[in-house]
Amino acid sequence: MRITCPYCGERDRREFYYRGAAVDLDRPAPDAGPDAWDDFVYLRDNPAGETRDLWYHEGGCGAWIVVTRNTLTHEISATEPASGGKR
Repeated sequence: MRITCPYCGERDRREFYYRGAAVDLDRPAPDAGPDAWDDFVYLRDNPAGETRDLWYHEGGCGAWIVVTRNTLTHEISATEPASGGKR
């Protein structure tokens, strides 16, 4: 599988570390109640189809990127910086 880093261009997937679903970018507020944190930590979807994943370019520039891909075909339709363009 090839992943296009927004900063380095197309690279082999072995340069990247897979973190999981990009929902980690939508953390509850620190003062959110226990139910919000329980949902965030323990409840995960397992979609068949398009998903947004968080990947770290460990063997390259060190950027966190969001990869939009299809879990059935592994086709990657988009990549973008996880930080909104900041590194």
